Amino acid sequence: MPSHPLSAERVAVLADSDTRWKWGALTARRLAPDARIDGLLLRGRATPTPRQLAEVGVATDTLREVTGAQFVRAALRGDEPYDVVVLACVGGAVQAMLHGLARAAAEPVGSPAARRPVLVTGYVGIVYEKLADGLLLRHGADLVLANSRHDAERFRDVYRGVGADAGGVVECALPFLADTPGDDGATSGTTGASAPPAGGRPFTVTFAVQPSVPDNRADRAYLLRRAAEHARAHPAREVLIKLRSRPGEHTTHIEEQPYQKLATRVPGGLPANCRLVYGHMGEVLDRTDLLVTVSSTAALESLHRRVPTAVLTDLGVREALGNHHFLGSGCLASWDELDAGHLPEPDPEWTARQGVRPDGGYDAAFDAARARVAELAFAPELPVPAPYYTPVTAPGYLPRILARYGFRPDGSPRPGADPGAPGAANGLRAVLRTAVREAARGAYRHGVQRVAPVIRRMGDL
Repeated sequence: MPSHPLSAERVAVLADSDTRWKWGALTARRLAPDARIDGLLLRGRATPTPRQLAEVGVATDTLREVTGAQFVRAALRGDEPYDVVVLACVGGAVQAMLHGLARAAAEPVGSPAARRPVLVTGYVGIVYEKLADGLLLRHGADLVLANSRHDAERFRDVYRGVGADAGGVVECALPFLADTPGDDGATSGTTGASAPPAGGRPFTVTFAVQPSVPDNRADRAYLLRRAAEHARAHPAREVLIKLRSRPGEHTTHIEEQPYQKLATRVPGGLPANCRLVYGHMGEVLDRTDLLVTVSSTAALESLHRRVPTAVLTDLGVREALGNHHFLGSGCLASWDELDAGHLPEPDPEWTARQGVRPDGGYDAAFDAARARVAELAFAPELPVPAPYYTPVTAPGYLPRILARYGFRPDGSPRPGADPGAPGAANGLRAVLRTAVREAARGAYRHGVQRVAPVIRRMGDL
């Protein structure tokens, strides 16, 4: 089996947020590095902005925004059908697309449906909450990618536990780890726990923040204050506060207490050697000698690069924070310990189970997934997707999920969900309905992204 079997195929990535776009686009490149890739952004509250897309640094051949029904039509009835589709969305969206594709493939209406594409999905990072819920919503895809051996075992256990087919679970790794010098065993950042940084630059501490962890102003203000105090206590160091988004932008999770605003309230202000930064995480890690976070997936990127990594315990080790995922990693530490000069050393057995490969061999992590995709892509025919959730197994849950994305309980599009479909209503009335609907979506998105956080903050005063 060739290493990259899909050398001249068409791949689509459907994503509904910036982090999922990053995972989906990079996963597509790992699976089919020479393929034509079309980017499809699922319309919603977290649809990424051009700045967020550019920050990921993955070029696609086309990029457009679609509804769920428009995606289904493009996937099965486009002029050039896709060979592979990466569903890089929240679990509910994945489930809705699977049912939409199943309905369209089983009962084509109008123009004949093309051979359906291979359907690939997975998680964008660390899976520390909603394991069963998220997995069962993703069941029905041909491949459910697990980012580590640890995840693959858990995923299969969940599917077997409900009597669902676990054959679609395929172990690979986080697709963005390969963008590091660690792939060939080289190091990035510091060359050792006590070695000085290269190039005469200052020792750099990066605090990788998260939009929703912790989820309250007091805890977030505390962490920011401790980062500033660390900078004051170590004037020869540079402390970077790595931000995920600018005010008003949405990520996978809602950020109601942005660090940009909290920084203006730090007692004494941020010192000169402590500043807020944006940009590609890989580029920031290139100059990082100590990565500090609560539970961000950035910790795995950092460990892959052999950068000392601290997962904070200041607010406790709790499921709500996600830092419980790092039990046994050797990375748990507090700001007090970091202030005293501690540099955590990871446990190699733990990192190996998490798909982190600082000693090389990363690219082989996708061999099984490539082989499975190639086998399915060149099969004469693929069966209709068969998700675990059906109107029989989840009659009180599934219809709500499907309705959220514009589908009826049977998987068919709701009226008006795809105005561009053949046979859809046209004329002045249809145009007006579409215009009103687009205006309503814009107003809703503005309300969710701008107005609602302000109201919530006012309620905290």
